[in-house]
Amino acid sequence: MHDAELAHEREYVAGLYARLEELREEKRRQLAQVRRAGAVGTMQNVSERDAFAALYEDRLAQLDAVDDRLVFGRLDLDSGEAQYIGRIGLTTEDLQRLMVDWRAPEAGHFYQATAFDRQGVRRRRHLILQGREVKAIEDDVLDAAMLTDDESLQGEGALLAALNSKRTGRMSDIVSTIQSEQDRIIRSSISGAVVVQGGPGTGKTAVALHRAAYLLYTHRDRLKSAGVLLVGPSSSFMKYIERVLPSLGETGVVMASLGRLMPGIQAVPETDADVAALKGKLEMATIVANAVSNRMRVPAQNRILEVDGRKLTLTPKQVRRARERARSTGKPYNEARVTFVKILLRELTEQMTELVEAANIGNNADRSYLAEDVRTARDVRIALNLCWMPMTPEKLISDLFSKPEILEFCTPNLTPAERALLQRPADAPWTESDVPLLDEAAELLGELDPAAGRGLAQQEHDRARDLANAKQTLVNMEAAGVDALMSAEDLVEQNQERIARQTAAERATSDRTWAFGHIVVDEAQELSPMQWRLLVRRCPLKSFTIVGDIAQTSSVAGANSWQGALAPMFGDRWQLEELTVNYRTPSQIAEAAVRMANAAGLVVSAPKAVREGRWSPIIDEVAPGAVVSRLVEVLPEELEALDGGLLAVIADGDLLPEATAALRAAYGRRIGTGAGSYEQDIVVISPREAKGLEFDGVVVLEPSMMLNHQHGKVGDLYVAMTRPTQRLRLIAAEPVPAGIAR
Repeated sequence: MHDAELAHEREYVAGLYARLEELREEKRRQLAQVRRAGAVGTMQNVSERDAFAALYEDRLAQLDAVDDRLVFGRLDLDSGEAQYIGRIGLTTEDLQRLMVDWRAPEAGHFYQATAFDRQGVRRRRHLILQGREVKAIEDDVLDAAMLTDDESLQGEGALLAALNSKRTGRMSDIVSTIQSEQDRIIRSSISGAVVVQGGPGTGKTAVALHRAAYLLYTHRDRLKSAGVLLVGPSSSFMKYIERVLPSLGETGVVMASLGRLMPGIQAVPETDADVAALKGKLEMATIVANAVSNRMRVPAQNRILEVDGRKLTLTPKQVRRARERARSTGKPYNEARVTFVKILLRELTEQMTELVEAANIGNNADRSYLAEDVRTARDVRIALNLCWMPMTPEKLISDLFSKPEILEFCTPNLTPAERALLQRPADAPWTESDVPLLDEAAELLGELDPAAGRGLAQQEHDRARDLANAKQTLVNMEAAGVDALMSAEDLVEQNQERIARQTAAERATSDRTWAFGHIVVDEAQELSPMQWRLLVRRCPLKSFTIVGDIAQTSSVAGANSWQGALAPMFGDRWQLEELTVNYRTPSQIAEAAVRMANAAGLVVSAPKAVREGRWSPIIDEVAPGAVVSRLVEVLPEELEALDGGLLAVIADGDLLPEATAALRAAYGRRIGTGAGSYEQDIVVISPREAKGLEFDGVVVLEPSMMLNHQHGKVGDLYVAMTRPTQRLRLIAAEPVPAGIAR
C-alpha cells in the first residue's frame, strides 16, 4: 500500500512539473514576441510594450525560482477533495486547479489544523522531494476514521493516531491528552515566551516547529518584515521546517547557531567547560562594561603637544571635563567619542588662536585654518586617541583576554585562578562563548564611524554618482546601436529597487542590531545566561518559543531550572508547557535510560512510553581496546535488524575518529554525519551532535566515557541512549554504568 501511495504521488508531482515547464515555455514565447516588436509606434505603444515585457520577465523569474520543492504538502478533506499545497498556484489550461499557493487563504488549514481542531482536514501529508522526485511521504492523521486502511499511512502523525485507535482504556486517554497538550501550545499567544519542556521522544521539537509554522502563517505580515530567528544545534530543526514551510526566504526566517549570531564571526566550540561556564555568567556583562570604561583614560599630568611649531598644553582637568560631558550624552562609546574630540579640539584651537594672535598683534587675518591644523596635527591625534581610542568589539575583547593588566583592572571580583582561565593569546580563534561578549561590547561601543552615511548630504552625493554612471551607461548603449527605452533616472530607480528586494532574512543576517519578531530556541537548556542576554536583545518584544529538557543539560554553563534560566531576562513573561508522554522511544530503552540516570544521581523527567519495542538494550562487554573492532563485527547484524533504517554510532573522545575511519574503510560512502541522508544510512556522531535527532537504531561506544563527561553530568549518556526508535546496543570495555542492565 505504501508503494502504491508513493507511486501515485510521484506521478502527480511529475504532472505538476510538466505543467510548470509548459508555463515557462509559454512565457518565453510571449516575451520573445514582445521583444521582437521593437521600439516602434507612439510613446504609449512603447510604454505598453515595456510593461508587458516586465510582466512576462517577472512571471518567468517566479516560475524559474520555484523548481526546488515545488510542492510540499497535500490535504485530504472531509469533502473528499485532495488539495496539494506548493510554492505557487498552478492550474490547467481550462483553469482546473492543480496546486494551491501556500499564501492563499484556503492553504491556512495546512498550518493550523490539528487532531484537536481538524478544520475539515482528515489527513495532512508531507511530500519530501529530492530534486523533482518524491523520495518519501509522511502523514499527520487527524481523523481516526482513516485508520481502517492504516498500512498506507506513514510517519509519526500516523503512529500517534494509530495508537489512539488500537489501544483502549488508559492508553487512549494518554494519546488524547498528547493531542490537546500539543494543540494548546501550537496556538498559544505570540506575546511573551512559551517553554515546551519534555523528555526524550515527547515530540517537543515537532510541536515547537508546528507552532513556528502556525505563527508564520497567522502573523505573516508582521513576521515577514521583522523576521523569525531559529536557534539551535540540531539539523532536524531545519529539516522539519522545510517540510512545513519551504518558502521561508519570503517570510524572513534565519536559521543560525549561537556561534553565528555576530556578523563576520565564525566561532568554534569552546573546548574548556570551565571557561565556557565562566564566560556564560551574567557578571561578564559588568566586566565588558569595565573594559569599555577602561579605554576612557585621563593622563596623569599635563601633556605638551606641538602644532605647526607652537606648543599647546592638554591638562588632565580638560580631559576629565570633556569625558564627563561626552558620557552625559548617553551615547555609546564610539559615538560619545565624537563629542569628546570636538570639545578638546575646540579648546586646543582656542589655545592655538591665542598664541598666533599674541605673535601677530594688530593682524586681523582669517584664523579659521587653525582648526584644521590642530585637528590634523600628529601630536593631537595621538594624545586624543590615548585618552579615548576608537574601538571595535573584536579589539576590546581581544585586549581584555590577552593583556593581563587590563584583565586584572576589569575583573576585581574574580580570583587569580579565574583570570588565568580567561587569559589567551591575541590571535586565538573566537569561540561560541565569546559571541555574547562580542555582542555586549558592540552594544556598548556603537558604530565605529558614527558619521558614515549620515543623512541627506551623503544620500544626495550617492545619487549624483549613480546618476552620472547611469547616463554614461546609456551613452555607451546608444553608441553600440542598442535602444535603452528608459531614462537615466529610471535606470537608477530600477537598480535601487533590486537592492531593496533583499528579504528580511538577508538583511537580518548582516545586521547585528536587527530586531526579530519571534525567536524559536531548540535545546534551550544548554544556553548560558549571557547567551540568553544576547537573544533577548535580538527580540525586544520577548516573543519566544523555547524548547528543551532540563534533564538533558550537558553544558556546565547551561540551566538547572527554567526559573533560574529565564527569570533574569523575562521576569514573569513566560509560561511552562510540559509534554508527558513518550511515543517515540520503546519502553524497554526508555526505562533503561531512566534507571541509569537515577543510579547516577540525576532526577530526570520520565515520560510514559506508549509502545514496547522488539528488543531490550543489548550490552557487549569487550576487552580493553576492542570496542571499535567489536563495532565493525556487529554492524551487519544491526543493519539487518533495522531493514533499511538509519543507524547512528555515537562515540566521544578518541573513539569518534577511530570509529569513523574503521567504518569508512568497510562501508565507504554510506558513512555520514548529522541526520544522515538517503545515500548515507550510517552516521558516526558525538553525543552533542546527536541532540535533537532520532535514529532507527543506535550503537553507543564506551558509555562510561559519556557518563563521566562534562564534570559528572550524565546528560550526554542519557541523550545518546534515548535517540533510537527501535534498537539500542552498547559496547563497553570499561564497567557498564549502573542501572542500564535490569
